[in-house]
Amino acid sequence: MKVGLKWIVSFSVITLVAFGGLFWSPIVDFPNTGEFLSEDKIVGADVAWILAAAGLVLLMTPGLSFFYGGMVGKKNVISTMLQSFIALGVISILWVVVGFSLSFGDSLGFEVDGVHYGIIGNPLSYPFFSRVGVLPHKAMASTIPFVLFALFQMKFAVITPALITGSFAERVRFISYLLFMVLFSIFIYTPLCHMVWHPDGLLNKYFGIKDFAGGTVVHMSAGFAALAGAMVLGNRKNPHHEPSNIPYVLLGTGMLWFGWFGFNAGSALSANASAAMAFGTTTIASASAMMTWIFFDRINGRSVSALGACIGAVVGLVAITPGCGFVSIPESLFIGFAAAIVSNLMMNWKALKKIDDTLDVFACHGVGGIMGMILTAVFAHGENASLLHGGIEVFAHHMIALALVSVFTFFGSLLLYKITDSIITLRVSEEAESMGLDLSQHEESLK
Repeated sequence: MKVGLKWIVSFSVITLVAFGGLFWSPIVDFPNTGEFLSEDKIVGADVAWILAAAGLVLLMTPGLSFFYGGMVGKKNVISTMLQSFIALGVISILWVVVGFSLSFGDSLGFEVDGVHYGIIGNPLSYPFFSRVGVLPHKAMASTIPFVLFALFQMKFAVITPALITGSFAERVRFISYLLFMVLFSIFIYTPLCHMVWHPDGLLNKYFGIKDFAGGTVVHMSAGFAALAGAMVLGNRKNPHHEPSNIPYVLLGTGMLWFGWFGFNAGSALSANASAAMAFGTTTIASASAMMTWIFFDRINGRSVSALGACIGAVVGLVAITPGCGFVSIPESLFIGFAAAIVSNLMMNWKALKKIDDTLDVFACHGVGGIMGMILTAVFAHGENASLLHGGIEVFAHHMIALALVSVFTFFGSLLLYKITDSIITLRVSEEAESMGLDLSQHEESLK
């Protein structure tokens, strides 16, 4: 097999990173700078829970690979699953080298009336996890080791580009996807993460955005990037296929639902009441959305299907994510219900069907994230915290931020696809697509 320059460059990059890690000598902890607390501030129960939660979130990426892999045709199962699974390797390394710094490093941005608003983190704050050690960080994770906070957040960064893959499944070149994943993580995910979750981030500090576990940072960004990807790569030559393995979809849904407890309840960063409430709202919203989806399908003349039940459950999980720690369990019932109906309508909207989003990523994750952001701004508890609790300004800020995030993630991703395509062609050849990506990209197949 001929080895192209792109593979030599890729191997050279991982070689440089590996040797960079070998010769990097980070100073780990700075107990006297005021940035970190002493080790005696660590709460053992919080450490135990976030360790477990981080493991649960990691499980979501293999779960996603089964969820997506079961939906595609038999010639593309392995390639589709690998596109999710490989994010565990690519993004984990990128996160250690520079991603965490860009997401949670010292804020780079602008000042208004003496108040600083961050757009992105300083890449020199924590390169190769320097200064990421066992001491708790005063502002971001005050009861757990900072390294645990960094690794927990890494799992969110991993699954976000993996979510996008469902939109261009069955027609994307593997090496091109790897390049796009890196560019997306650096230029879309990390600034959005910083602006929403860093204490000095623009969307957090000025707009007061409530995103408990990633409805905006993860699902909206992935959803709009998926829509852009489907548009750039164009429709498949044969857009109609039978799902290859519905039991895979059921298994993947179960793994996602199980892992989502770490995703949402773990985002409390503590074993506390908020974590317990997030745990409850997560499962109830998903249950509500699953049942709503299958009943709504049936009254519209469609069959009650395992595939529909699984998609509905995931939509509910997506929609509750931003508000899981801010709303009550009865309100989560309505959030799951509303999100399922809107996503179902979008999935079956003829205008959207003209865009070949293979696994309806935008209709599920993009629209689900949008619904979650809106309904969080309606129901979130606390004085002046949402529309129903006297916070009309908070609601207005959420709507402005929703528009800004949508434009940034869609057009930013569109640009990154164009850049990727100019470096390495994104789409496989017609012959390779007809053969199937399992064979044409990986020389593997289901027996």
